[in-house]
Amino acid sequence: MEEPIAFEALAALLADLPPGRRRLAAIVGAPGSGKSHVAEALAEAVNARVPGRAAVLAMDGYHYDDAVLQALGRQARKGAPDTFDVGGLAAVLERLRANAEPSIAVPVFDRALEIARAGASLIPRSVELIVVEGNYLLLQAVPWDRLAGLFDLTVRLDVPEPVLRERLAARWQGYGLAPAQIAAKLEDNDLPNGRRVAAESRPADLVLPN
Repeated sequence: MEEPIAFEALAALLADLPPGRRRLAAIVGAPGSGKSHVAEALAEAVNARVPGRAAVLAMDGYHYDDAVLQALGRQARKGAPDTFDVGGLAAVLERLRANAEPSIAVPVFDRALEIARAGASLIPRSVELIVVEGNYLLLQAVPWDRLAGLFDLTVRLDVPEPVLRERLAARWQGYGLAPAQIAAKLEDNDLPNGRRVAAESRPADLVLPN
């Protein structure tokens, strides 16, 4: 059963984790729920107490490239569950849990360019907390179910759909999309993806209103 928690309490919980081993915390929510902001703020709070203890890994770094999506006929649905390299994400999460290498290179999604940049960030062995953020980390469907059991703590961001709609519209407007393009992004992709996250994900350990 999901237990409600406030941001300050969650930040304190993560900052107070006993040292000595690596942990992975998943931050899950619909598009527009604020996952990136929350993940970065949590890592910042932990690092304020112990510099270098926390890092963020974003699921969006595992987007298929646009050329691949075009070949698959899935460009218009970029961001849907089947437009990610789930096996690649799972493999890196397993390596991160094992923490047997001096550092591990991870990709970073560049939203301005709409591409994932391979090897854009290094996570060294000294990092004890990795905050992993993404829409589908708790999705029960194959192949996302491969991620079950890889996280030490899971947190779901709870945001009403009308708020998601407003945030997403503002996001796409900021990228210069026309009203008709924004409407198509929302109704054909972002909001349906968010509903799937809500309907088909495993319960999280904690739920954070955002």
